[in-house]
Amino acid sequence: MSDTNRPVRVRFAPSPTGYLHIGGARTALFNWLFARKHGGSFILRIEDTDQSRYVPEAEDDIMASLRWLGLNWDEGPDIGGKAGPYRQSERAELYREWADWLIEHGYAYRCNCSPERLEKVREEQRARGEKPGYDRFCRDRNLGPDIGEHVVRFKMPLEGETTVHDLIRGPITFSNAELQDLVLLKSDGLPTYHLANVVDDHFMEISHIMRADEWIATAPIHWQLYRAFGWEMPAIAHLPVILSPSGHGKLSKRDQAFQEGGTKVLVQVREFREAGYLPEAVVNFLTNVGWAFGDDREVFTPEEAMERFELEDINPAPSKLPYDKLEWLNGVYIREKLTTEELAERLEPFFVEAGCDIGREKLIEAVPLVRNRIKTLPDALDFLAFLCKDEITIEDPQNLIQPKMDAQRTIEALRAAYDTLAAMEGFDVEEQERLLRGLAGEMGLKAGQLLGTLREAVTAQKVSPPLFETMAVIGKETVLKRIVAAAELLEKTVEHEN
Repeated sequence: MSDTNRPVRVRFAPSPTGYLHIGGARTALFNWLFARKHGGSFILRIEDTDQSRYVPEAEDDIMASLRWLGLNWDEGPDIGGKAGPYRQSERAELYREWADWLIEHGYAYRCNCSPERLEKVREEQRARGEKPGYDRFCRDRNLGPDIGEHVVRFKMPLEGETTVHDLIRGPITFSNAELQDLVLLKSDGLPTYHLANVVDDHFMEISHIMRADEWIATAPIHWQLYRAFGWEMPAIAHLPVILSPSGHGKLSKRDQAFQEGGTKVLVQVREFREAGYLPEAVVNFLTNVGWAFGDDREVFTPEEAMERFELEDINPAPSKLPYDKLEWLNGVYIREKLTTEELAERLEPFFVEAGCDIGREKLIEAVPLVRNRIKTLPDALDFLAFLCKDEITIEDPQNLIQPKMDAQRTIEALRAAYDTLAAMEGFDVEEQERLLRGLAGEMGLKAGQLLGTLREAVTAQKVSPPLFETMAVIGKETVLKRIVAAAELLEKTVEHEN
């Protein structure tokens, strides 16, 4: 019942009941890769019929997250298209029309069983050790539309089997006797997922469905709905579930309490963005979850992936997210894939948010200092905090004093370094190093003693980028001011102690 020779049209159809989950992003990514490989269309459809769980800001988050990942769609609620509208809440009349068609042709029926009756039936079934479910009380009652509040249920065949061919898992066979007469149209007139997605996929001419494997159990009713309508069912593939870090169950918000190797468990796409991961690295990472590029390559572009991407190559086994691999990938992209200007542009929002708006040009100067030292974008803040204000705070004057030096010797070293740097015509990195290493020798100091004192004086950080490059970025005037301030601080400490 599937024709894979049709033009490729796939859809990502999230429900706006929360922010975009990383598992949903992987589903969107695989759909997008498949569409782009085959020159097809990638459609965004918002399945917003569950009004009780609707989150107003979720749709905006879904769209923003997809765009951040670079998964742009060809048709959708914001840009339109030939098969719109693309929000299910705007297609309610279409679902009611086809629910009525099913009733008229004997494939569905109205049910006015009360919630109380349904619960009583389930209790009795559980007491008998039976699987709880609807007892088909209204199936043959031929209720009309004037019965008051009611739902519409599908008449599932009572005998035989339904076999659904999954492009990843092969044929999956279900006994019809084990399946329910599920609700297609709710009492509020809105459809359930089962009716809406079948009607929408047909009229949007979807050729292939890629969705999470949690929907496998619903595949036979969808197959039977297509059969009832006389429509061609799209080819279908159920993607492997993404597990929690513990390996027990699906990844969810609850897993954020779990720390694996000190790495925070992120669940929503926005959290990856806020944590300073690059979208290119996240896409590369997700492509590797359930699918492999081959040739032992782990770093590749979406364009390279789409050339090789085949649904049949997806591993149906559940996968855990290797967060340590994402951190490694992010470091690779930071070091090797972005230009200095691009990395500065990515860093800037994190600096601004931290109250350190040093400007794009200063960040461009600073990028070479940190590019090889950071794995996520906010890491740069720890290395470059000394750029965020003109005056820095040395927490403890003793930090200026290096091993086998005392306060007076340190003050002398600071004053001598000031004179040496102040006499420079420019502030060239190589010349700084030549002069200061020479000064250390003249003063009978090891280079590490003098440079360690200067590092604390100009950055107030135990860990910072290479000193000479750091001073060049800070600028000569500010460096000299900080050396003077450090010497004066140490002098006051000595005076106070005496």
